[in-house]
Amino acid sequence: MKLTSESFSDMGTIPGRCTFAVPDAKTHVRLSDNRNPQLGWSGLPAGTRSLALVCHDYDVPSKPDDVNKEGRQIPATLPRADFYHWLLVDLKPFDKAIAEGEFSNGITARGKPGPQAPRGARQGLNDYTSWFAGDADMKGDYYGYDGPCPPWNDTIVHHYVFTLYALDIESCPLPDDFRGAGLLAAINGHILDSARITGVYTLNLSAKT
Repeated sequence: MKLTSESFSDMGTIPGRCTFAVPDAKTHVRLSDNRNPQLGWSGLPAGTRSLALVCHDYDVPSKPDDVNKEGRQIPATLPRADFYHWLLVDLKPFDKAIAEGEFSNGITARGKPGPQAPRGARQGLNDYTSWFAGDADMKGDYYGYDGPCPPWNDTIVHHYVFTLYALDIESCPLPDDFRGAGLLAAINGHILDSARITGVYTLNLSAKT
């Protein structure tokens, strides 16, 4: 089983058009096109009845104390945590590749609607839901794909792992407001095979891998 992308290469930089924000010389960041990347797959195992897709960043600071603070940097030694950017289930296994911008094309303040998604699939809540919970202008339920926006003062480059799971069930037993941990629990025991591709991204041009 293999997962590929025409939008970026494995361990290559995710293009700005597929991110939530890009660097800005005056304001550190500005909002971007937020297009989901193109993704294609091959070699699905026999018995595959549906696909699930998860995108997560495993480099998110575990403490917010220094995040996006002037005159401060987030040290590489700080413990890191997972941040889910896209949760997609019930995707038909033999559909054509996901086109760039098919599931997300632009930023929606307070979040895109869900869980219903193109192709009869369903999308869960990404972690911008929690991130913006205290922001009066942005708080809401963020379904589907919202791309990279790592802290502009982080000293490391972030890694975004897109993992495709081939499942032996047609529909995942999940509520409408499912999140990353719930998805992974629901597909446990139903995974026939999986494949991944990783992209990197930073808003700090002096950050190190």
